[in-house]
Amino acid sequence: MPKITIQNMNAVEFSADTKKSLLQNILDEQIDWLHSCGGKGKCTTCKMIVKEGSENLTPKGSVEKNFFELEKLKENERLACQCSFKHKVEEDTKLVICAADENKLPHIEYSAC
Repeated sequence: MPKITIQNMNAVEFSADTKKSLLQNILDEQIDWLHSCGGKGKCTTCKMIVKEGSENLTPKGSVEKNFFELEKLKENERLACQCSFKHKVEEDTKLVICAADENKLPHIEYSAC
């Protein structure tokens, strides 16, 4: 299974299910991750910065493209609720992400990204 590393959460690493969104994979690991709209793509609070492995993610859909056009997403940012791993990725595939600064939760101690 591919692995997700959250670099600014002390490099926590876990295996990901390619059939689920990245947000669902994160939540399945009992990791607190902001998602105000419930993962429906209506806000940008589940925004993540992709440091490594973006080529292994599904292409940006209309929701993410719209937020990009509105300048709410940068080129290296994705919404965790709107993307997942491509279905055919190698077992040793790694994705390195960071929680975006503006969406960090106050009760979590973050490390450098």
